[in-house]
Amino acid sequence: MRLTHLDENDRPKMVDVGDKNDTQREAVASGVIKMSQEAYEMIIENRTKKGPVLQTAVIAAIMGAKQTSSLIPMCHPLMLTSIKCDIEEIPELPGFKLFVTAKLTGKTGVEMEALTGVSIGLLTIYDMAKAIDKSMEISDVRLEKKSGGKSGEYIRG
Repeated sequence: MRLTHLDENDRPKMVDVGDKNDTQREAVASGVIKMSQEAYEMIIENRTKKGPVLQTAVIAAIMGAKQTSSLIPMCHPLMLTSIKCDIEEIPELPGFKLFVTAKLTGKTGVEMEALTGVSIGLLTIYDMAKAIDKSMEISDVRLEKKSGGKSGEYIRG
């Protein structure tokens, strides 16, 4: 199998999607951040010095998804039609699970936008709470599901 981001001379290239049909595309990604009980409680109770951590993480995740093509060299600039973020509290960890859903009608998928949004959102939580807990761990950044395009539907089993 030949990699699509290499040309016939094995040089990097951005894939030509010009001949592909526009389809509805959606991707959901998630990731987890684990932290100390103290950091978790301070975030939940909005007692951190840097302000509302979770609300800021949602905004950062949206901004990150929108900037994907500026950050990942071979990603196409996309006209996203929707970006949705959800944060699940995990008291037993303690920590949070962030979900990002990206949608568009277009010629290429939005998996990278959802994954980038999750990564930037989780990094924002880390940044805003690192004064409380430098040992926080970001993990399990992954694609949960995607739909649309030639490869069809994918749902993590």
